[in-house]
Amino acid sequence: MDESQALDALAALSQQTRLRMLRYLVTKGAAGASAGEIGAFAGAISSRTSFHLSALARAGLITATRKSRHVIYTVDFQAVGGLIAYLVQDCCQGNAEVLRCCAMPTDRC
Repeated sequence: MDESQALDALAALSQQTRLRMLRYLVTKGAAGASAGEIGAFAGAISSRTSFHLSALARAGLITATRKSRHVIYTVDFQAVGGLIAYLVQDCCQGNAEVLRCCAMPTDRC
């Protein structure tokens, strides 16, 4: 992941509804979920759900696959992992204290 991709991903995740959507899709794994299901979980109205999902897709964090008449959204785990790796290795230079905090509950850092 390069700086531009990281900035796009962070910008997409800096909005509460989109962060909720990504967190939900992580729990759904490879099976993914429909826009209606994601929107209901995140508390977004249907017209805004598409807007938010499009922002996550443009940032490369999720993918959309058409199955019959439905579109199923899934997390791109490689992209999410790439963002985390970029933050830890590139931005934080693999700082031991940051790595320790990543490996344990945040209330202990």
